[in-house]
Amino acid sequence: MDSLPLVSIICLCYNQKAFVGPAIRSALAQTYQNLEIIVVDDGSTDGSKEEISAIIKDTSIQFIDLPKNIGNCAAFNVGYRASKGEYLIDLAADDLLLPTRVELGINDFTNGPAQAGVHFSDAFITDESGNVLNTHYPRNQDGGMRAKIPSGNVYENLIRKYFICPPSMMTRRKVFDDLGGYDENLSYEDFDFWIRSGRTYEYLFNPAPLVKKRVVKNSLSTRQFGFRSRHLASTYQVCEKIFNLNQSVSEDKALIRRCRYEIKQCVKTFNFELILKYGKLIGQTQRRLSSLSSMER
Repeated sequence: MDSLPLVSIICLCYNQKAFVGPAIRSALAQTYQNLEIIVVDDGSTDGSKEEISAIIKDTSIQFIDLPKNIGNCAAFNVGYRASKGEYLIDLAADDLLLPTRVELGINDFTNGPAQAGVHFSDAFITDESGNVLNTHYPRNQDGGMRAKIPSGNVYENLIRKYFICPPSMMTRRKVFDDLGGYDENLSYEDFDFWIRSGRTYEYLFNPAPLVKKRVVKNSLSTRQFGFRSRHLASTYQVCEKIFNLNQSVSEDKALIRRCRYEIKQCVKTFNFELILKYGKLIGQTQRRLSSLSSMER
């Protein structure tokens, strides 16, 4: 077992007493043996802390009990900095890992290119009770994928469209080290992490559903498009980063498309200040494109 790379599963919980037990047990049920499991409770007030303590009793699981809520990005970073694994998994306490998730991820990394930094897969989407509703990626009746899923250099694809199921990801530690963890100034981590890591690292895709993503009422993902949503403000901050990271005409065109999509979300939620900011960012990007076109002529 010592010859196998250590994989750290960081289970982050905030007021998820009903779900944290199955999430932890899904980590314990992995077919891969060299695991480090860290549970971080982000200041829960619903009895989650007591539930976690009971579940991890007589196990080697490390429990980090934060005295107050500091937010998803900062709480994960606490677990990441306490971890030692060569690979990391960010497991939300309302999601589940299927038994071969880690084993197949390690196999794909071992057989993949050295520049691969992030591994992702399909996922089963379930209701709160765990009943499977569908898969993240639409499939034909024979089970095959309806569309080709981008892999390799996916930076521009990530600008254009959200296509990765977040809980399906498994990441080399070096990626987090290079990025300094999640950006704690943001209200959510996924889009920013994809953009910053996708600029440098390749992505590996496994078509098998390796996790179960639970759709929970009033979760962060279901509250992301509200009036003056911090989520929408964070997305704008990521788009500013994209402007600074872009290196080609096609990437700038993808950013303009992204900004126009986000403006539509802001219109629906009356986030008028962000609409003005996106308009200015589109103008900046268009001027850069015009300048590049003039140089080419």
